[in-house]
Amino acid sequence: MSDPSFAKKSLISFPHKVCSDLIYLICPYVAVSINITAESGQNITLPCRAHNNQKPIIVVEWIRSDLGAGYALLFQDGHFVPDHQHPFFKNRVDLQDRQKKDGDVSLILNNVTPADSGTYECHVVMRGANQRERATEHTCTIELNILPLGELLQLFLIKKRAAS
Repeated sequence: MSDPSFAKKSLISFPHKVCSDLIYLICPYVAVSINITAESGQNITLPCRAHNNQKPIIVVEWIRSDLGAGYALLFQDGHFVPDHQHPFFKNRVDLQDRQKKDGDVSLILNNVTPADSGTYECHVVMRGANQRERATEHTCTIELNILPLGELLQLFLIKKRAAS
């Protein structure tokens, strides 16, 4: 996985189990595009992990670019910043681990609907070698596709029949 060409070629498609209440997938330590398909009503974890977890994480930004201004979640200096949160995400998101252990800054998105479909980006700002230096890294891009209730099972059965 240390091969840089892997990042360009990787496209992970991960249809989730219909019965799952909480879905979790680790984003590898290379820049990859991840496709997640899930069903309406589930709680989804969008995976993101900072590459260098030795430096303190001071800012975590989750955005969905097609919604324009506002964050899905902004966590800065140990606190959520609700003032800049897009209204679409109010009371529906949280970090998987607020302590950000091992660089885990995955986003939990509760009670998803087809309107949650889109491209999500996770950005992390870590403290540099000294107080003035800040290193920013874009760690994960996720394409989320939420299907109406019942359609994920139909899609799974169609693919299973085609593979037989």
